[in-house]
Amino acid sequence: MSHQRKIAVIGLGYVGLPVAVAFGLKDHVIGFDINPKRINDLKKSMDVTGEVTSMELSQSHILFTHDKSILQSADFFIVTVPTPSDDTHKPDLRLLHKACEILGPYLKTNDIVVIESTVYPGATQEECIPLLERYSNLKAGVDFSVGYSPERINPGDKVHTLSQVVKVISALDPETLDIIADVYSTVVQAGVYRCPSIKTAEAAKIIENTQRDLNIALMNELAIICERMGVDTQEVINAAKTKWNFLPFQPGLVGGHCIGVDPYYLTYKAKQLGYRPEVILAGRRINDGMGKYIADQTVKQMIHLGSKVKGAKVAILGLTFKENCRDLRNSKVIDVINELQSFGVELCVHDPIADKDEALKEYDIELLDWDEIVDVDAIVLCVAHRAYREMTVEEFEEKFDNMRLVIDVKAILDREAFADHNIPLWRL
Repeated sequence: MSHQRKIAVIGLGYVGLPVAVAFGLKDHVIGFDINPKRINDLKKSMDVTGEVTSMELSQSHILFTHDKSILQSADFFIVTVPTPSDDTHKPDLRLLHKACEILGPYLKTNDIVVIESTVYPGATQEECIPLLERYSNLKAGVDFSVGYSPERINPGDKVHTLSQVVKVISALDPETLDIIADVYSTVVQAGVYRCPSIKTAEAAKIIENTQRDLNIALMNELAIICERMGVDTQEVINAAKTKWNFLPFQPGLVGGHCIGVDPYYLTYKAKQLGYRPEVILAGRRINDGMGKYIADQTVKQMIHLGSKVKGAKVAILGLTFKENCRDLRNSKVIDVINELQSFGVELCVHDPIADKDEALKEYDIELLDWDEIVDVDAIVLCVAHRAYREMTVEEFEEKFDNMRLVIDVKAILDREAFADHNIPLWRL
């Protein structure tokens, strides 16, 4: 099998598009997505996710298409479709299954398929390969080969990009692994790490995010305890991190398509094998409950200040799942919103970078412009967008009516500066 490959990237979302552009800046690449609107936007060098610039798109040599027959001209396929969890926290692999069904008929002898989508350990060989074989009438490991290389794209992060993060790779056999290493080495400056098996690479991705989820859960539980003790969590963290081996994770809402989902993939597989995880699921319960906790604390602080709750007007700042990223999927801000609404609070929601149409479609929430946020009784700053970090105290102050309260979920504001303006500030 030649190491000179014609690459096709299947799925052009937050993960797939940066991958396609990285390769497209080096050589000709096929970029496939089933969404015609997405393809039309990309042909115009428009990326609604904000992950790739118009200049990068215009300079890259990518054939954007939703015509699956074009895939037959490629021989190295990178699958980067979303793999969420369902309402019962079980893996939802329907989009991955669909990608394999679309790709299968166009596979040829000596082709290579690399799965980048996050899956539970064993899924590539248990779920993907059988579908690829069925729809291609070929045999994996004989006619074509398969690898797994977990995506490590961090949406909104312009530092830890594809080229700057070590690429974990794996394959069915050593020859395929060599080819995959050569292909990715053309765009990944940080180098590649060869795993001894596909299942090892799958597990590595899952535990990366599970570890982060648990560390944040620990800090969230610490924040709850500190609140009851009457001490400031941030001051505790600042003191603790003076020790060399303390890891200064921050409490907060944990959402998105990775950190809040991947632990459930691991626990799903563990349960299949007859083991019920305790620590991982405990961490998930804590993190999943933080939206309610923040809303409850908002109401508690309002009552403490003598404000009515029912009918009070509260501004929610930030709706995306993380800062400086337009991705609204699995945002836990919605938990804060739903809980506050259950108290009869009137809400107005603002986000400087989220797509208004997507917010309406995804959550039935109408995002307001900054100038439309007026006469509020409280502000709940949920997402630490750069735009909010750069605001002055006066810009927040002018939004209040008679009552004034700021809930700083991510602890990004200067508490003393707000105190100087007689604005109570509570932070996680």
